[in-house]
Amino acid sequence: MDTDLAPAGNSSQLPPTPPQPQFQSIVDELLPPEIPQLRPVVAAILLALALVSFFLVGPWASSPETYAATIASLDQKRDTVMSLVTGSTGTSAAITALPGDLGTPIAEKLLDIGADFAIVIGAIYLEKYLITTLGFVAFRILVPVGCVLLALGMLLRSRPLLQGVATTLGVRLAVFGIAIFLVIPASTFISDRIDETFQASVATAQEQADAAAAEAEAAAAEAEAAETSQREGLGGFVDNVVSTVTSIPETVSETASKVSQDAQDTLNRFIETLAVMIVSSCVIPILVLLFFMWLASTILGIHIDTQRLRDARMLMGRRPR
Repeated sequence: MDTDLAPAGNSSQLPPTPPQPQFQSIVDELLPPEIPQLRPVVAAILLALALVSFFLVGPWASSPETYAATIASLDQKRDTVMSLVTGSTGTSAAITALPGDLGTPIAEKLLDIGADFAIVIGAIYLEKYLITTLGFVAFRILVPVGCVLLALGMLLRSRPLLQGVATTLGVRLAVFGIAIFLVIPASTFISDRIDETFQASVATAQEQADAAAAEAEAAAAEAEAAETSQREGLGGFVDNVVSTVTSIPETVSETASKVSQDAQDTLNRFIETLAVMIVSSCVIPILVLLFFMWLASTILGIHIDTQRLRDARMLMGRRPR
């Protein structure tokens, strides 16, 4: 009795067999053991796809001509941001020329906004140069390697653990390669829709910057003319009374106040435009990449009850004709 129970006790103490990756069971269902000839055929097709991806799709995906529309859209966005930088810098310089320190804080903030636009320009250039690089990485490295691993998974039926690892890794590499290939075109498409919505706001910001710069220059010229006229009216006593001249005429002061208010409105418009540009050029590509990663993870993580598929197939086979 004791000898009969001993093997059972020893077998119960064996470590449990780790669960196999679900892709292995899916492969077994799609390529049943009853038809072993299918596996070499599918492996050959996957190897052919790897060669097509490397030698045909790879050069196409890494060519700038393939993304002519996307690159043109990025160049147009870059030109828009550059014009905004020029507008903010010019407005800041014009406001600085106003008498007194009335517009100095606004001028400094406009300079800071111009520097912040450099972040957007850097993101645009990064997208422009990454678009061909990601195509190369996707279709000349990730997708071919994924297809080769899938082909190995088809042929390693006698090694279920290696088959499961190769199949799982191959699918994930192929899906990840396709995902990174689609990131920049998809994000550019979404960014263009956002830019179309706020195109009027960007144009208004540029117009306000030009108007504020022109008003600031006019106010500075008016202040200089008024001061010159006052000095000429004093004649020879100008050296004695120049120290008492501490302000410009009242009309010039009112003009400077109006220019300062217009510059404040321009600054607010620039801040709004900068926020839109950061969202469309920096945040959207990251969100699109995260979305593709989530979508790929969701698709690859779908649980397929292969036992029910097997039972259904057995029932269909027993059904009378």
